[in-house]
Amino acid sequence: MQPSVWADQFLIYNKKAPLDEADQIVDDLKEEVRKDIQAALDVPKEHTRLLKQIEAINRLGISYYFEEEIGKALQYVYDAYGDDWNGGSPSLWFRLLRQHGFTFHAVDVFNNYKNEQGVFKKSLTNDVEELLELYEASHMRVQGEVVLDEALTFTRTHLHEISKDPASNSTMSAHIQEALEQPIHKRWWKGIDVPNNLPYARDRLVESYFWALGVYSQPKYFLARIFLAKVISLATVIDDTYDAYGIYEELEIFTEAVMRWSVTCLDVLPGYMKLIYQVLLDMYKEMEEILGKEGKTDLFNCAKEFMKTFIRGYMMEAKWLNEGYIPTTEEHATVAYVTGGGSMLITSCFLCMAEIVTDKSIKWALTEPPLFKASSKIGRLLNDMAGHKEEQKRKHFPSTVESYKKQYDVTEEYAYDLLHKQVEDVWKDVNRESLVCKDVSRPLIMVTVNLIRTLGVLYKDNDNFTHAGEEFKNHIKSLFMHAISI
Repeated sequence: MQPSVWADQFLIYNKKAPLDEADQIVDDLKEEVRKDIQAALDVPKEHTRLLKQIEAINRLGISYYFEEEIGKALQYVYDAYGDDWNGGSPSLWFRLLRQHGFTFHAVDVFNNYKNEQGVFKKSLTNDVEELLELYEASHMRVQGEVVLDEALTFTRTHLHEISKDPASNSTMSAHIQEALEQPIHKRWWKGIDVPNNLPYARDRLVESYFWALGVYSQPKYFLARIFLAKVISLATVIDDTYDAYGIYEELEIFTEAVMRWSVTCLDVLPGYMKLIYQVLLDMYKEMEEILGKEGKTDLFNCAKEFMKTFIRGYMMEAKWLNEGYIPTTEEHATVAYVTGGGSMLITSCFLCMAEIVTDKSIKWALTEPPLFKASSKIGRLLNDMAGHKEEQKRKHFPSTVESYKKQYDVTEEYAYDLLHKQVEDVWKDVNRESLVCKDVSRPLIMVTVNLIRTLGVLYKDNDNFTHAGEEFKNHIKSLFMHAISI
């Protein structure tokens, strides 16, 4: 598969100085950091500061410059202290060593945070930075480390309260909200490492975020954009697994595992599928915990069921392909419009808008209303037309174009004309439904409409999601890279 055209430039980006000058500045700074790390090792009272320096390097995304120095420094700390760390910030010490592969069981150090009754000290909530460090450390726990299970519950509860306190520092509140949404140990897409772990799959995180931004651009929905971008990125990997890589028998096992939706299914999956399955469970687990606290379990279950339906659709496509069967247009529609993903994506959008999703809205969503079906249909038709020529180069589930050509014995050009007309007709349905759905909040309706609108940009002229054209690249650059001219 073609790798991401954006590489890591959105993770590590800076305004460029003249090349020679910039290179020299970077080299000088790197040497300064190396010397500072070495100097800190020789002074025990500097070891806490050393750990904070390593953490800063990691967060800046430049640890690849200092892999050898960081590795030696942490080995030195481990050899010097073992399980008996007596410096500051035990949470940071514990997390850094665990993150870098040191296997030790020093969880007793966290009992120092507890009082005589065995519960976490209330005074800990007065030190927000340490509370955050304990929260981050708790994400490194393994089975049986009960004190860290308790630490996660304690810190998450109090961090939520602090972030909502009007008197709290706005910068710190934003930092806390980011941590609650995405702990450091789960830097999500880089952790999956698609190019190396799933080289057959499309690495399209930037395009996925563009899509999410098209759905809701309001600042208050920043977490919603992150979650939707995750769903789209993972759905793309799942699509490629069923469409281009997975062996039929493996796909059957994976589909059954999704239907059961249990971590116990990991043991029966092939190696590369374990990663995909674990990410799927983790991604929805985060939302389940949030929605459970908000009393929106029904909304979560609705979204999860549509994800299951989405994957069952892929399995049916794989079955027909395995059997060499070309379905009629009617048969094709029953499956292809499911894998168009409209219902799955729309309910994923709703998960992060729970405050305006009423019980009536959930019941409406469960009926898979015309707006959902319209989104799936337009997505499928545009996708099939944009990717048709590329898909014909390999064994592939027949697109809507191929089904029309076979059933009606028409030319490719004529099939395209018919499908373009269908897209226009479905848009009429979208317009009507967006007016008549009076019992559903207008923002929920507009999320659906915006999802469909963005499809028109992604699949204009060609499949920009898979092979970004120059016009689409310019959209990305104008939104995320270029300053606005005033």
